Amino acid sequence: MPVSRIAYADLPEPVRYAIEEITGPPDVLEPASGGLNSAVAATLSSVKGAYFVKALPTDHRWVWTQVREAEVAPHVQAVAPPLVGRVVEAGWDANVFRAVEGHQADYTPGSPDLPLVADLLAQLGKIPCPEITLRRAEQRLSAFADAGDLHYFAGDALLHTDLNNANVIVGKDRARIVDWGWATRGAAWLDAAYWIIWLIAAGHAPGAAERWAARIPAWRAAPPAGVQAFAKVNAQLWAEIGGEHPDVWTCRLVVASEAWRRKQTAQAGSAGRA
Repeated sequence: MPVSRIAYADLPEPVRYAIEEITGPPDVLEPASGGLNSAVAATLSSVKGAYFVKALPTDHRWVWTQVREAEVAPHVQAVAPPLVGRVVEAGWDANVFRAVEGHQADYTPGSPDLPLVADLLAQLGKIPCPEITLRRAEQRLSAFADAGDLHYFAGDALLHTDLNNANVIVGKDRARIVDWGWATRGAAWLDAAYWIIWLIAAGHAPGAAERWAARIPAWRAAPPAGVQAFAKVNAQLWAEIGGEHPDVWTCRLVVASEAWRRKQTAQAGSAGRA
């Protein structure tokens, strides 16, 4: 379920004071237009620069994602905006990042952003997984996967797992990835697999989406049976998220994940008959 959004100005004064000790008093406040996981999400611009603030109440069931993102941040500065401060005050938990210039990635066929996103995921694949507490991919997928398939998802790579184009910011010559609250430890090829579903949702045929994923070295080492299992799991996951009456946004992912599952199932059948 989405988190109810409030304005930055509606934060308690002690919270805003602590944030502005980091950012300086804001001259411009720009609320984020997207995102589902933060009660406050806004860009603050001051004489010290531009900052992005995201916050949740400390009693919210997702507040652990704030902690996770703060713990991951020092390890992903090569691919993500730096965390410059953290505030836990007056019942609120806030992370303060340097804002980066750019636009949300365009995943549609022919977009000039696609090579930059592929390069980003290849670079992410080179970052060692830090020794911090992370959920494991096989745990996260266990509700939908056959027990015998879970080993395909296990590994020691650092994964982002939410390749929503709104989480990828494309600048002049590179892309960065934000919103690390769902960072996970698992098989190195999984982020490329997550990207495939978003590419299909943006208009790519499943095979074309896989060709973009093939630009990422880890994907080229993915076991075919593991890919088939993952496609099946994600179709089931999105079908459950969508329920009987999915909204337009969710419906895109339900349809995309099912299209990829069918493609992978047909491919497995052809291989079995060969």
